[in-house]
Amino acid sequence: MTNQNDHPTVKRYQERKVSNAVQAPIPRLSALELREMCLANGADDVGIVEIDRPSLAGEKEDILALFPWAKSLVSFVGRINRENLRSPARSIASLELQQTEERLNHTAQALASALERKGIRAVTPAVGFPMETDQWLGKMHVVSHKPVAVAAGLGMMGLHRNVIHPVFGSFVLLNTVLIDAEVDEYSSPLDYNPCLDCKLCAATCPTGAIGRDGVFNAINCLTHTYRELIGGFTDWVENVADSKNSVDYRRRVSDAETVSRWQSLACGPCYKSVYCMAVCPAGDEVIPQYLVDKKKFIEVVVKPLQQKTETVYVLPGSDAESHVLRTFPHKKVKQVGNGIRVPSVAAFLESMPRAFQRHSSAGLAATYHFSFSGIEQIEATVLIKDKTISVQRGHAGIPDVRVNADAKTWLRVLHKETSIIKEIIFRRIRVKGPIKLFKAFGRCFS
Repeated sequence: MTNQNDHPTVKRYQERKVSNAVQAPIPRLSALELREMCLANGADDVGIVEIDRPSLAGEKEDILALFPWAKSLVSFVGRINRENLRSPARSIASLELQQTEERLNHTAQALASALERKGIRAVTPAVGFPMETDQWLGKMHVVSHKPVAVAAGLGMMGLHRNVIHPVFGSFVLLNTVLIDAEVDEYSSPLDYNPCLDCKLCAATCPTGAIGRDGVFNAINCLTHTYRELIGGFTDWVENVADSKNSVDYRRRVSDAETVSRWQSLACGPCYKSVYCMAVCPAGDEVIPQYLVDKKKFIEVVVKPLQQKTETVYVLPGSDAESHVLRTFPHKKVKQVGNGIRVPSVAAFLESMPRAFQRHSSAGLAATYHFSFSGIEQIEATVLIKDKTISVQRGHAGIPDVRVNADAKTWLRVLHKETSIIKEIIFRRIRVKGPIKLFKAFGRCFS
């Protein structure tokens, strides 16, 4: 067997290793140099943050689990052309987002290549997709770009749950490069929030997912905006599978929806709404148009999106459905599924606050004790009161309703593979308490 130590490549490496050992240690990277590299390759602003920043404590463990060598995070933004994003024509807005994503991914790749030539490891998670889809319903994204950008001084979170840049406002996309090096100067977060609290994002959101009081319903947003992505695609596939023939399929899915689906598959994802970003007047570059003439801003920017005739995709009986009917009667409502199926009882309990339809719970005040058996043995308490929900492990307080269920059976009910009435009859699910409270519980989650 050949001795690898005698190979010419190994010998050259050993010689370089000895030579490098007597050289001075590599200095820290220059923050100025990193910034200039990013700007030269298409970024519009750059911030750098250390992995040990306390505000990133919630992200650090996940990052180091994949990249234990990561020491610094280079965060940068790509400016979105405002008029494209504001267009009622979704094709124009979606293309703008796609092209900005492509530019930022190129920036990340160019930076990583330059650093690698210097002998510094770097990795480039995507701006958006692709993600780790095998972790669907968990954390699919490799790096959470938003908290990194906030820590790096590139903006603050607005009411609409997007980062608002101090100059470019909401018209930005984010990306991050992780590097195996310390930097001579790190960025600091902003000392103010550019969000004006004007509530225009809430007024324009077709699903009402953005509450004026700061509450955000991610499920209602995802069901409509991402109709042709993620869970919406799963729901479409099941419509195809469940259709008896082409006539039955066309009853479920219109020709326009089928063509739209093809377009997303062929040309990149098309978003049904990013109106919250489009109408935001924050940021030094954006705010003059708003402050000079607020009435005109609303007429020119906000109303075209509010008045757009379109289909809004909603979960049956959800707050989104009632919001459209009440606020945008000219828009068409279509009840759909969103392809979200929790894989476990533990995931069901964890997801309840996100799926909660608070307006559907108006007038409801009740405590529910759940006891699951079988493949998952879990006890939990759910309290619904004043249009809020809290979920905790174990039983607490005096219950108004007790639910005892086989965990596997409960999941089959959630997945619509069986009827809850049937399972109650067969006593795989047992409910003790006023049946009206149990029915009301279901309406809170559509």
